[in-house]
Amino acid sequence: MTTLTASPDASPATATPARLQHMAALIAPLVDGDGFLPTALPGVQLIASHCGHARTPLIYEPSLIIIVQGGKIGYLNERVIHYGAGHYLVQALPLPFECETQASDREPLLGVSIRLDRLMLGELARPWLRAGQERPAGPPTPMAAVPLEGRMAENVTRLLDCLYDPLLAETLGEARLREVVFEALRGPQGESLLQLLATSGQYARIGEALDFLHRHYARPLTVDHLAEQVSMSASHFHHHFKRTTHLAPMQYLKRLRLLKARSLLDQQGWQVGRTATAVGYQSPSQFSRDYKRYFGVSPGTERRRPLDAAGITGP
Repeated sequence: MTTLTASPDASPATATPARLQHMAALIAPLVDGDGFLPTALPGVQLIASHCGHARTPLIYEPSLIIIVQGGKIGYLNERVIHYGAGHYLVQALPLPFECETQASDREPLLGVSIRLDRLMLGELARPWLRAGQERPAGPPTPMAAVPLEGRMAENVTRLLDCLYDPLLAETLGEARLREVVFEALRGPQGESLLQLLATSGQYARIGEALDFLHRHYARPLTVDHLAEQVSMSASHFHHHFKRTTHLAPMQYLKRLRLLKARSLLDQQGWQVGRTATAVGYQSPSQFSRDYKRYFGVSPGTERRRPLDAAGITGP
């Protein structure tokens, strides 16, 4: 297997302006609001925002975030990740981070989100996995921006084209989706996706633990319980979890619960007490304190103001 190396987070856009304008022209007629908007293809959402939004905490599920107009800046600890027009973000693992959206009504942010399905990844990655060659030393980067160029730009355009034809979307949509994911596997961040599929290795185990956390975040969980789920000792699990996510397991769980709560308060309009219970808090007062410390406003205030639909909830 050819070793794949990550490109710099702030690489210049390589797709031509004409290509990006064409892709934006394909997306614009299909969006009827702001946020992550569903399409006829499962796992594919269109992204739109007609105004800018300040830096705010959020989390994306494992996905490709392809931006063709406007821009986003991600802040992951000390890293600053630019994924503006002509880039796509490879989100191999769901990491809490902060995001700034650059958009205006005259030039809205437009893009595509493609959920990374582990089963599809496994099927497409068979040639690499069969090769079984030694992986590069050190952990992969679970979140990085990649220039949108060559076959990837062509395949994303073909995917957008089929959204205009229901018959084409039904018959060939999945094939075109697989073409895009295949190019991501061949791209500079392909290694971060391939290591998720390894039958052994700490990175893959942390990926499994994160999957478990996202399914069961409302349960009472401990480090010992999470480590047991992926057949690791508690000390080794804690070390590798923090090395991969930059958060201790219980810190990650708290942020995940608060981000899920923010979505419930905004999208469902739930009361604060009900929301606290739904995301795993036993004390509404503790929930309110943690919420205000993380977001800077109380959960009661959050219910009464609009959120960044293009960034808070994510794909």
